[in-house]
Amino acid sequence: MKKVLIITYYWPPAGGPGVQRWLKFVKYLRDFDIEPVVYIPENPHYPLQDLSLNNEIPNGITLLKSPIKEPYFLAKIFSKKKTKEISSGIINTKKPSILEKLFLWIRGNVFIPDARIFWVKPSVTYLTKYLEEKNIDTIITSGPPHSLHLIGLQLQKKLAIKWIADFRDPWTSIGYHHKLRLTNSSKKKHERLEAKVLQSADIILVTSPTTKKQFQVLTDKPIEVITNGFDKEIVTSKYLDTKFTISHIGSLLSERNPEFLWRILFQLIEENKDFAKDFELQLAGVVSEEVLTSLRLFGIDKNVRKLGYITHKEALFLQQKSQVLLLIEIDSIETRAIIPGKIFEYMAANRPILAIGPRESDMEEIIKSTKTGCFFDYNKEVELKETLLNWYDAFKKNKLFLNSVGVEAYSRKNLTEKLSLVLKDSFQQNLNSRNLKKHTP
Repeated sequence: MKKVLIITYYWPPAGGPGVQRWLKFVKYLRDFDIEPVVYIPENPHYPLQDLSLNNEIPNGITLLKSPIKEPYFLAKIFSKKKTKEISSGIINTKKPSILEKLFLWIRGNVFIPDARIFWVKPSVTYLTKYLEEKNIDTIITSGPPHSLHLIGLQLQKKLAIKWIADFRDPWTSIGYHHKLRLTNSSKKKHERLEAKVLQSADIILVTSPTTKKQFQVLTDKPIEVITNGFDKEIVTSKYLDTKFTISHIGSLLSERNPEFLWRILFQLIEENKDFAKDFELQLAGVVSEEVLTSLRLFGIDKNVRKLGYITHKEALFLQQKSQVLLLIEIDSIETRAIIPGKIFEYMAANRPILAIGPRESDMEEIIKSTKTGCFFDYNKEVELKETLLNWYDAFKKNKLFLNSVGVEAYSRKNLTEKLSLVLKDSFQQNLNSRNLKKHTP
């Protein structure tokens, strides 16, 4: 069985979406005759933790660890709360405090490409010896944090191995990048590093077609789209909520705040006494203060149930018993490439998805092609209200159900099979290269 080394920062007990992708690939790779070896930091800073994910690590997996030095402990001296919020992705863009401005400037300009840059050099030293001893000739780096791609870049130079760079999110084109208060020199350095990684990696993995198009301008290296997905072996609920629940699972950032939706919900509450009695907005995960303020201003906070951070298992259960699942993405050109990981588990839950985001986004195409819900851009207020009324009417008649198609293509096992084909092609190229060297005089 061929081995592949996977270099990732997020691993159980880390919570949140970042850990899911490679935990699930590792779970199924053995089914396709590939043995994964995983390299992670020994003492990472995880703002969110989910201990239940430890149970999903396959038995006998080789797990390599080395210490990491992260600067977040210094920031905690000034503000533990703000440090946790920023490292979790909660960025106050409308009225940032002086402290927030300072944190963002340091994050963007001092630690390039990110705060895990100090892990690069010791990791290269540690892994060089391991790869040579174990005769592993293919590695995968997963970012963000994109500093991990610099580990792959240096290992490729030193050992002449095959390197696959996996981008769970874009680098310089991601929505929050321009909010890091970058100087011109810092911006150019980010761009140079991104271009170097894209032009050097043997294969690039991305999670959306739009990201592939963006990267094709920067490199001629092969790019494969392998989205995130869902597990088939998931918790099932036999019962649906008795209330007309609309549930959002995951972080609600400051700019992920669709005020036109809150306004429509307020109108429905005012216009329909039954709706006011039946409706409940469930929020699971970190919610920014700006979103909470908007909910209060629009007068729907009495219908809101804040659940806080919940485990992945609890999230799956919540998805399957909710009447409607809410998916929100920031309204910008940059977020067209973002396909939130939760969308696939939403699809597997087989509940109607109410998706809001930018026009011509990749998640719009997925929802429409699988018939798993309705997508609205931020200008579709009339259509959104009409859909909510139709769904509420179906709920009252116990007829709020889906007839989705093609969802199985996004199962984690099917996606891992696609990854295995990429890896086996890499293994074959390595074998051909070695054979050529043997027969070259």
